[in-house]
Amino acid sequence: QVQLVESGGGLVQAGGSLRLSCEASGLTFSRYTMGWFRQAPGKEREQVSVITWDSRRARYADSVKGRFTISRDNAKSTLYLTMNNLEPADSAVYYCAAQTYPWGVDTRYVRDFGSWGQGTQVTVSS
Repeated sequence: QVQLVESGGGLVQAGGSLRLSCEASGLTFSRYTMGWFRQAPGKEREQVSVITWDSRRARYADSVKGRFTISRDNAKSTLYLTMNNLEPADSAVYYCAAQTYPWGVDTRYVRDFGSWGQGTQVTVSS
């Protein structure tokens, strides 16, 4: 079965940086568009960023544009999210997700992602 394991979260001061990683197994990683989502207490899960299977397209939420960068290493079956200039509003549990079907486009909808990691907590102090 598909396993997605996130790492790299933690506590950081505002203005700091973190790099999240997501190691994938149980799927042909290079065929799947991947996304990062986050969920803060009392809020809906939202997409932070998505990258197509071939890395040709990447999309970002308006709130993180210019600060976050998504990337992938298909040889290592690993997805990354580099987060710079972090703000307290970025505090949330961050989830890695794979689309349900291969060769997908850069959709932003939760329903299009069928496999999820367990999440990693990011906390940004002011």
